[in-house]
Amino acid sequence: MILNASDLGWDESSGADPFLPVDQLDGPSSYEVPPLTVWGVALCVSGTLIATENAIVVTTILATPSLRAPVFLLLISLGLADLLAGVALVLQFLFVFCVEPSDWSELLTSGLLVTSLTASLCSLMGVALDRYLSLSHALTYGSGQSRRRAAGLLLLVWLGACVIGAGPAMGWHCLGEPDSCSVARPLTRTYLSLLCGGFLVVVMVTLQLYAGICRVARRHAHAIATQRHFQTANHSYASHHSSGRGFSRLILVLGVFVGCWMPFSLWGLLGDASSSPLYTYVTLVPAAGSSLLNPILYSLRNKDIRKVLLQACCPHRCQHNAQIHYPVDV
Repeated sequence: MILNASDLGWDESSGADPFLPVDQLDGPSSYEVPPLTVWGVALCVSGTLIATENAIVVTTILATPSLRAPVFLLLISLGLADLLAGVALVLQFLFVFCVEPSDWSELLTSGLLVTSLTASLCSLMGVALDRYLSLSHALTYGSGQSRRRAAGLLLLVWLGACVIGAGPAMGWHCLGEPDSCSVARPLTRTYLSLLCGGFLVVVMVTLQLYAGICRVARRHAHAIATQRHFQTANHSYASHHSSGRGFSRLILVLGVFVGCWMPFSLWGLLGDASSSPLYTYVTLVPAAGSSLLNPILYSLRNKDIRKVLLQACCPHRCQHNAQIHYPVDV
């Protein structure tokens, strides 16, 4: 179904928030709850799904003592960030369609979304770094010292994300100065430009890490092929087939990563307050949608996490598979 501007209930040229009726933007004395729309239902359902699946992932890892390698710490951080994004979407739905929205509710939801998206993106970069280190330093990576370093790095990531997310509440908003608004009200244009510029830097660093992963994996494959130059044709075919599957998975992960984060990062730099809100939501939806896809692409693809979940659902089928190992690929 294609939605027109009239179906969404706002004037594209006004620059108003599509979730709020125009007559409420100037602080009306009486408030009437707006009728529920398709956007509202999508907001509530997506937020609930995001929060639920990430809560399952985080609970599964925390409840399993064997899952304490650095990669699982990163997955906990990623799950918590995406869980926070789901909570922020549900709060946005409640503030718009259930209670009267106010300045503090806008600052709260925007701050939560900025914090969650920042922590999520940095955690994704951490997962890429973990993959790179697990390949390039396979003999030493995963020790207790590596876990402590990963925990310290994640602590810094979350402190930074909370400080950045507190920006709107600390005065970096345009509620009193509409001319300084960005494409994402109530964030100012300067604040959003710095935020999206940082997002682009993290995206580029993550892509460089995956490029390094490809180089290291290619060197390892060449070394193995050299040592096994006497292997049979069937073994060679199986090796190439496995490498092809790994490369396809890598392309899928990178495609989803770039497709989710690049649109809003570029639009936040190029757009302004006079732009249609429709473009903001079209580019912001993939960024928020990454929180829905991350558990599938990173956590649920992990064999150890799947094994724990399967054992919790069907314990009689997994009694003989209790041993947990530290995987290289997440």
